[in-house]
Amino acid sequence: MDTSSIPENLPRHVACIMDGNGRWAKMRGMPRYRGHRAGAEAVRCCLDVCIECGIPWLTLYAFSSENWKRPRLEVETLMAMLSEFLQKELSTLMEKNIRLFAIGNLERLPARTRKILQKTIDETSGNTRLNLVLAISYGARDEILQAAKSLAQEVRDGVISPDDITEELFASHLDTAGMPDPDLLIRTSGENRISNFLLWQISYSEIHVTPTLWPDFSRNDMLEALQDYSRRQRRFGKL
Repeated sequence: MDTSSIPENLPRHVACIMDGNGRWAKMRGMPRYRGHRAGAEAVRCCLDVCIECGIPWLTLYAFSSENWKRPRLEVETLMAMLSEFLQKELSTLMEKNIRLFAIGNLERLPARTRKILQKTIDETSGNTRLNLVLAISYGARDEILQAAKSLAQEVRDGVISPDDITEELFASHLDTAGMPDPDLLIRTSGENRISNFLLWQISYSEIHVTPTLWPDFSRNDMLEALQDYSRRQRRFGKL
């Protein structure tokens, strides 16, 4: 392992908006699903770099709540590919000591996909080297709305009072309860937006935007993002 290119100041948690699969396929005259399939290799690359660098948390934006509005055939293909990926990669997750988590409105997933996802989560629950979080059927506005509703119900039931609600209590009602906030957010394909992703959690995240399309996102791209992060001075609103 070449450690010379690994920066010293590393994030504890990296989150990725994996964008550009469709454009990657279109540029090559391929159907969109070929781009999604090619993107799986970039996922493996990110996992390997995080393990190599000792980064304990990686969150990937795999399927947004808005993605359900895509053509039915594309959605069905994506769900099938997710199921296939989980089944194929389970042995790798176990071998590399990776624990899987999932956040989002998982009830919307097809029953078969949901069953395979839960099986993978259960079987990797004892792993400790890297925590991989898949954001599936996820939308940050909905996540925040559901947390607000949950707290409102607790107030209504007399469990808490409005004055008891703190940032920490609110965060404990989010899908990411118990997880550290991302230190670094990576967005591929050059788009300068965050697309309803982890709106609460990325309040003070450093953002790295690369023009690289997700299927082309390589080890060098990941290391470049980490190098960029290592040069930042994080002030969290202070001088």
